[in-house]
Amino acid sequence: MITVVGEALLDLIADSDAQVFASRPGGSPANVAVGLARLGAQVTLATQLVDDLPGRIVGKHLRANDVVVQRLPAQSSATSIALAALDNDGGATYDFRIAWDVTEPPRILPDCLCLHTGSIATALYPGAAVVEDLMRTQRRSGSVTISLDPNIRPSLLGSIDGESARVERQVGLADIVKVSAEDLRWLYPGTDPRTVARDWLARGPALVVVTLGADGAYARTPRFAVTRIAPQVSVVDTVGAGDAFTAGLLDALGGAGLLGRSRREQLAAITRSGLEEVLDFAIAVASATCSRQGADPPHWRWAANRHFGPRAGRDF
Repeated sequence: MITVVGEALLDLIADSDAQVFASRPGGSPANVAVGLARLGAQVTLATQLVDDLPGRIVGKHLRANDVVVQRLPAQSSATSIALAALDNDGGATYDFRIAWDVTEPPRILPDCLCLHTGSIATALYPGAAVVEDLMRTQRRSGSVTISLDPNIRPSLLGSIDGESARVERQVGLADIVKVSAEDLRWLYPGTDPRTVARDWLARGPALVVVTLGADGAYARTPRFAVTRIAPQVSVVDTVGAGDAFTAGLLDALGGAGLLGRSRREQLAAITRSGLEEVLDFAIAVASATCSRQGADPPHWRWAANRHFGPRAGRDF
């Protein structure tokens, strides 16, 4: 079982003329939770969700995808909204109307193997302080694998120096870090993402993965580094692709028995071929999402039919 902590919101995505908006449930952690559930994992999303119209739309979407929702107490009385516009390459620019002011951490059940968080939930205060304290507590106990995706949202953040210091502190609390090359270009202008991955690994994680968009993904463990190439796909848009990658990554690692209490050493010692297959699976999940409109990750039957992933009998 995997617990995801973070924002769930309603995306309002403009058409090419910005005259009509389509509403789609979103939020990076919520997308990861849906992606994991569709791949067959048991998932709880601990989030800030209000019983208003946007909240009911998002909640219905989560329940329809077999995501268990744990509503966190919060100060705000409205579900968050994000306005999005797509460019010619399918990339999204966001304008957020969001609050993340949860006052208590979620319950982490004894059968939970992995805690995943990141994005706005680890960046926007005061809720980010609650989440970071949760990461710190779970890291001390060693009872779960901690996964982090910083998923930088510049319009919501402070100075680059302050945000890079925050992210580095949180990276030191994680076992798995997934980050995009685009995020790293904002945090460390002019620095090779591979150099950042090496430096972040030294802060404490067992695995750091950098997604490279159409160029695939790069990963470092304490023993080696690998790069895997993405297949060519007809891109509809890239909304939710990074979150789908994270879902595929965690699902494959869970299927390999590399998540949970006392599995940190095994995770750090993953073989080169094993990591390559894990990355290939995550890339395939993200690529499939790019071929569809919106954050619409594939289901486990898609993976099984293509002989991908733990539910297809693959041994990572």
